[in-house]
Amino acid sequence: QVQFVESGGGLVQPGGSLRLSCTASITFFSIYDMGWYRQAPGVQRELVAAISRGGGTTTYADSVKDRFTISRDNAKNTVYLQMNSLKPEDTAVYYCNAKRGLGDGPVIGSWGQGTQVTVSS
Repeated sequence: QVQFVESGGGLVQPGGSLRLSCTASITFFSIYDMGWYRQAPGVQRELVAAISRGGGTTTYADSVKDRFTISRDNAKNTVYLQMNSLKPEDTAVYYCNAKRGLGDGPVIGSWGQGTQVTVSS
């Protein structure tokens, strides 16, 4: 069973920054593309960033482009999301998951509990 543990969320003022981490209990972590997703209340979960197996290719949703950066450390089975210039509309629960490909396709593992990000003054 593939599992993910997300951390690093919190309350931050508009314009602030947070760095999220996600550690995966998955064999051969490095063979999977990884994605960060978010879900706000009453809204469908959306893919905000994805990174290829080796980390050389990344993609972002238009809403977070130039503000968020996804990265990974395959030796630690961990993927990160650096979030800068945060806006109130970034408020959501953030999740990670393994996937094949960088598009909005199906995920491989079960969803973790996520980490809450709240952007408010």
